[in-house]
Amino acid sequence: MPAVNVLIVDDNPIVRRILTEMISEDRSVTVVGTASNGREALNRIPDLNPDVLVLDIEMPVMDGLETMEVLRKNHPGIVVIIFSTHTERGAACTLKALSRGASDYVCKPSGGPEVVRQVVRSSLIPKVKAFVANEGSGGQPEPVPPLTRKTESRSFDCTPNRAAVDVPEMLLIGSSAGGPQALSQLMPVLDKTFLLPVLIVQHMPPMFTRLFAQRLDKVCALEVREAQEGDSVQPGRVLIAPGDYHMELVKLNGGYQVTLNQGPMENYCRPAVDPLFRSAAHLLGPRLIAVMLTGMGQDGSEGSRAVHEAGGRILVQDKESSMVWGMPGSVANAGLADEILPLDELPGAIMARCKLK
Repeated sequence: MPAVNVLIVDDNPIVRRILTEMISEDRSVTVVGTASNGREALNRIPDLNPDVLVLDIEMPVMDGLETMEVLRKNHPGIVVIIFSTHTERGAACTLKALSRGASDYVCKPSGGPEVVRQVVRSSLIPKVKAFVANEGSGGQPEPVPPLTRKTESRSFDCTPNRAAVDVPEMLLIGSSAGGPQALSQLMPVLDKTFLLPVLIVQHMPPMFTRLFAQRLDKVCALEVREAQEGDSVQPGRVLIAPGDYHMELVKLNGGYQVTLNQGPMENYCRPAVDPLFRSAAHLLGPRLIAVMLTGMGQDGSEGSRAVHEAGGRILVQDKESSMVWGMPGSVANAGLADEILPLDELPGAIMARCKLK
């Protein structure tokens, strides 16, 4: 496989130097150039022909968000990984960049050069290689079209029939790289008549999950919020696991609640998909639908096995529509998926499962 060509775009010369040095250590990746702002980067793209842009958000002349607008119009095939500060403003801007077609993000640490090197080595380089090496890259995402009114979502009749044990009572979703875009397309399709509780684990750090839940709530008919300890699981409510906390399901007083913990990372993640899927499988068994969306790695594979063995149904996003087919691919390759579908067909499949008799 030819080397992956990377263009680094950051206004801080120290960050540019560290990124160049660290990325160049990997022989399968070549830094073809650097730029101090978006305009300079856009001017250099025709000559450098990068596969990947590592893009800062806050820059002079042309910032990352402005760059994304032009980039997706003129160079839609380039992978863009946002490398921005882990602040509330940085998180909000990163989520905007993802909605405009950025592929993924890595939080820029606030520590010294050695901390930056560690993050580049453990997070940034693997993502650069995964997207281009087609761990399963399904191509660049389309920018998420904004919905402005909750009434714009489609309507389905899927009132759970609790008399039939094979009718789902809860929807679980796991996602990672590419997940914010996928969730922003899937969730607004569910109307208020969708009466299953929804629990989501999206790999994100603290602060990001709260802001993402708020953004998703604005475009969904269902109530979407970041989960808190002891939140009740209710029909039509969507709870997203908070950053740095595993979310699990417990039964209490005849109903279900979520509980949060900072137990050991699983699959290098916290929150991880496996703890949620395992706990829900134990309590609900065949009354579950689990959906595995785009993401790097194998998180969710063992949890999906627990759901499968308990009689629950598992739907998996297909390789072509996934930004990275690591997580869904691991479930599919293990033979655990009931259906493997494009992203735009998943809502209909979920609705069909709701109508099981």
